[in-house]
Amino acid sequence: MNQQFALVGDIGGTNVRLALALVSSNQFKLYKIKIFKCINYLSVFEVIKKYITLVGCEFPKYACLAFACPITSNFIKMTNNSWKIKKYELKHKMKLQKLKIINDFTAIALGLPHIQTKDLYKIGYGKTNNNSNKILIGPGTGLGISGLINKKNFWLPISGEGGHISFAPLNHFELYILKWLKKTYNRVSIERILCGQGIVDLYQAHANYYFNYYKNILTTPDAITKAALKKKDPLAYKTIMMFCKILGNVTGDMALTLGAKGGVYLCGGILPRIINILEQSDFRISFYNKGRMSFYNKEISTWLVKSKWIGLLGAADALFNNNMCQGSGQEV
Repeated sequence: MNQQFALVGDIGGTNVRLALALVSSNQFKLYKIKIFKCINYLSVFEVIKKYITLVGCEFPKYACLAFACPITSNFIKMTNNSWKIKKYELKHKMKLQKLKIINDFTAIALGLPHIQTKDLYKIGYGKTNNNSNKILIGPGTGLGISGLINKKNFWLPISGEGGHISFAPLNHFELYILKWLKKTYNRVSIERILCGQGIVDLYQAHANYYFNYYKNILTTPDAITKAALKKKDPLAYKTIMMFCKILGNVTGDMALTLGAKGGVYLCGGILPRIINILEQSDFRISFYNKGRMSFYNKEISTWLVKSKWIGLLGAADALFNNNMCQGSGQEV
């Protein structure tokens, strides 16, 4: 297609990232990137209108929006905020010629081939077969998981809701965590632990376990991670170390499931902030501690993705990508 701008969006439970993408011959350049807090707007359309006003342009003819929730019908309900979206109504309001709606981690998967080497940081040892399957997992407001399968001349994204599989405790303390969380949640998925609120819940579980009279003075993920990094609060440090261990358990299981010899890629807003603890933790040991299959995972590389805009790049890729499997996205 000829060069033209498209609107691309990466829409999570907390933040909305929007940009204009210049799409030409499978090359994507992002312009006018802006971030908005979901809590400040009643709908995604309000955010988009604000963005268009700020950058001083008209609505483009094409848009691809990636949402942090299942994409199964015309009606979209965000998993980790109150927004509800009707796709055809949104297309009409934006006066679009083409609107593509995809899952946010489908976008992140599609964005992976477009990021630069400097945006990847290796965690531990392991090898990468660049032509083999890849897994992407990212704790943030929720927990996103996706995959990429190599189909000779293109990468096929695999979409799902892997963040909502059941948490499986592996020792006495993790069993305690499961029982503690079940007091609040009817069912404990891995997303209940590997997300921002999960850090708070883990902290409270540690406080109750070690000191049942402990005053929980830290009440936000940011406060807990900062205290852990500075080692000001021993419970905060234990919490983030446990967070990393459970992340290793889960990513190791995912790597076995998909045969991710192409590597495991850690995304999301939390992990870049705790990289020092991630490297000190049992993440890598938990990743390959898989009994008879430990040798298999030990050979798989694990990478931290530092790019902030991988989802926007993936949304640009998806807009005119005709190779996506059914269920990865829907054109409106």
